[in-house]
Amino acid sequence: MAFLSTAILALVVLITTAFFLPRLAGTLLGLVFRGAGWLIRRRTRSRRDYVIARARSDEEEWRAAQPKTSTNSLARSQGEDEDWEKVDSSGGAKTATSSDSGDGSKNEGASSDEWDGIIGFFHPFCNAGGGGERVLWEAVRATQKRWPKAICAIYTGDHEATKANMLERVENRFNIQLHAPTVVLLYLTTRKYVVSSSYPYMTLLGQSLGSLVVAYDAFTLLVPDVFVDTMGYAFTLALCKWLFPTVPTGAYVHYPTISTDMLASLDDQTGVQGINSGAGKGLKGTVKRRYWQLFAQLYGWVGRHVDVVMCNSSWTSAHIRALWGTGKTIESTDNDEGTPASPAVVFPPTAVTELQSTITVDAESERTRQPVLLYIAQFRPEKNHPLVLRSFARFLQERSRNPVFADNPPPRLVLIGSVRQNSPDETHIYNLRLLAHELKIRDQTTFLCDASWPAVLSHLGTSSVGVNAMWNEHFGICVVEYQAAGLICVTHDSGGPREDIVIDLGDGATGFRAETEEQFAAAFEAALALPVEEKIAMRQRARRSALRFTEEEFAQKWLRQVQKLVQASR
Repeated sequence: MAFLSTAILALVVLITTAFFLPRLAGTLLGLVFRGAGWLIRRRTRSRRDYVIARARSDEEEWRAAQPKTSTNSLARSQGEDEDWEKVDSSGGAKTATSSDSGDGSKNEGASSDEWDGIIGFFHPFCNAGGGGERVLWEAVRATQKRWPKAICAIYTGDHEATKANMLERVENRFNIQLHAPTVVLLYLTTRKYVVSSSYPYMTLLGQSLGSLVVAYDAFTLLVPDVFVDTMGYAFTLALCKWLFPTVPTGAYVHYPTISTDMLASLDDQTGVQGINSGAGKGLKGTVKRRYWQLFAQLYGWVGRHVDVVMCNSSWTSAHIRALWGTGKTIESTDNDEGTPASPAVVFPPTAVTELQSTITVDAESERTRQPVLLYIAQFRPEKNHPLVLRSFARFLQERSRNPVFADNPPPRLVLIGSVRQNSPDETHIYNLRLLAHELKIRDQTTFLCDASWPAVLSHLGTSSVGVNAMWNEHFGICVVEYQAAGLICVTHDSGGPREDIVIDLGDGATGFRAETEEQFAAAFEAALALPVEEKIAMRQRARRSALRFTEEEFAQKWLRQVQKLVQASR
């Protein structure tokens, strides 16, 4: 009897320990993180005061340098120079009697304009000049206009660029003008820990854990009032919540770090599903599969710490919803849109308005179009430039059999993209030049690195076909630029181009989609061989479709979500 009582007692102790010990360990760990966060805040308080004082001083100097005329107030009402104070969260002009913040919350109105906190944008490669950077700077511009007194602090590792140089590059590359006084660059010293080349094995996990080091570096520079990741480092947002539970966090997800499509690609036998296509064979493939599955679970757990989630496409949103599931959310009036369980789809901003006002599409402009295939993409392996080069070479070999091209000038391929300094990008473009030489298309192929926006605009206005060959391109800003400029699109039949962009909206096709080298070559031929009337009709349908992706649409949806973070920071 005594033995039975002892056994029962031991069992009760064991069950109690198993139940409460993890909770106790979690509580203690949480207290440790909060204590560390308190110390970080205390140590960075003086720098925060300096950043705010410097921003206010620069603002005063900027205002003092503006011409003071009797019509200044009229200029403000018309949005000249002072239009930073004229945009609300719904994208419209503000009025003195506004009482709706644009996301359903009442009685914020003018007081919301007075918010003067610091929004931290985590974007270590903000000077890269790609589509992700366009999103960042458009987000900064929209935020500045909505909350003119707020400070936009960008955590960057681009030490070679001063703020003046950075903003000048932003204007030249994207035609985005920012209000310099309220932009602050905070230079990271640990960016190397998120560079993929630092992790030849277990790259996903290495970069994710490395991002924690970089995020800690960022917080020791400045603790923001709102923290937003715009590069896809979800682990940084979880660290922010552990250190500073009261700081609202937001994620703009361009591409899930891992996805079910990546797992499926391990069994692909066609070779078209990315750089890991068919890599699931043998013992190495089995280990890789299990590693990815475990990482997907960890990634999902981390993502559930995020307060507001935005995705750049329907494809990305579906994957994030499946991976991050339900989690802690900020109170929302939009049926919980913008949460890990229901991410808000915020299409990236594209210069649709400028392109359509600058480039015409009609019978007269068609005569100025050249048989040029244009591919705008960063020179990185995932953009699959080799597929485009091989497809173009095949097309040149086969076009001789098509009488349509008999009297036309020979087609050319133009590749435009950014190249990060001191990175594998430089080796990648060197190898692409070698491939063009081997394929005997060097004379018909042009490589343009880090082209300015006017140069890009010129090519968009004179080329005939726009190309994108990335498998599961998360969205495809360049594809929208093609459509807005009136180019006929030939894109990979996956990801954002398939689900959101190159689609039939009810009045006919807006381009072509392909997967293999043969299909791309055939699509090139079909696009260039279209009769003039059909070419013009397809170009005009594509331009109408592109109106869904304007900068104004992005600003409205971005601000609707960030408004929740601003309110929570109060």
